[in-house]
Amino acid sequence: MARKRMGVGRGVTAAIVLMLMGQQAVAAELAQAASVPQAGASVTEAPSPWQIRLRALGVVTEDSGYVNAVPGSGLSYSNTVTPELDISYHFTDNIATELILGTTYANIEGQGAIGALGNVGKVWLLPPTLTLQYHFTNFGAFKPYVGAGVNYTIFYNQDVGSADALHVKNTFGTALQVGFDYMVDQHWGVNFDVKKVFLKPDFDVTVDGAKLTGKADLDPWLIGAGVTYRF
Repeated sequence: MARKRMGVGRGVTAAIVLMLMGQQAVAAELAQAASVPQAGASVTEAPSPWQIRLRALGVVTEDSGYVNAVPGSGLSYSNTVTPELDISYHFTDNIATELILGTTYANIEGQGAIGALGNVGKVWLLPPTLTLQYHFTNFGAFKPYVGAGVNYTIFYNQDVGSADALHVKNTFGTALQVGFDYMVDQHWGVNFDVKKVFLKPDFDVTVDGAKLTGKADLDPWLIGAGVTYRF
């Protein structure tokens, strides 16, 4: 009888051990199955923080400025269309920084008291602009953003017209920005963007041997449309 009881106890103990081992094995298989993507299931990759845009950019300047010591003098500038490349880096889904690269030119015309000068000269400008942006992410494929930043404009290839000499000086400016991307898929989208750059360079000009100074209030609107690619 005692042997029978011992046999029953051993059997119960063995059954309990087997049950525990079985539970551990099933748990391990379930954990492994959860970690392996099922056939046909899609895996969503986190987007790269890097993004580029290629835009056609309209540069619309303010017709304002003056020559010091010439009361009633004014200036106007030509508007242009130019290609623009920008590179963005997303620190988070909402916060990004953008570097805008492009170059264009401006014809400078005398107005008011110096209107008789006509075309004073032509300058090319390279205005790299860095903005910090906030992106709104709760509108699905439509992704609007706002931004603000700094600009440093380099003036080069400065040619004279009616002036004897012209030198527009490199200068810093500030920029405000609003725009949106509409993403067609994970990588490609279309973009529309408007920036206001506050840009007022000083210049030196020589006319009929007289050396003068002044300020060109360019303050351009940069209106762009193009394509977006998110890596």
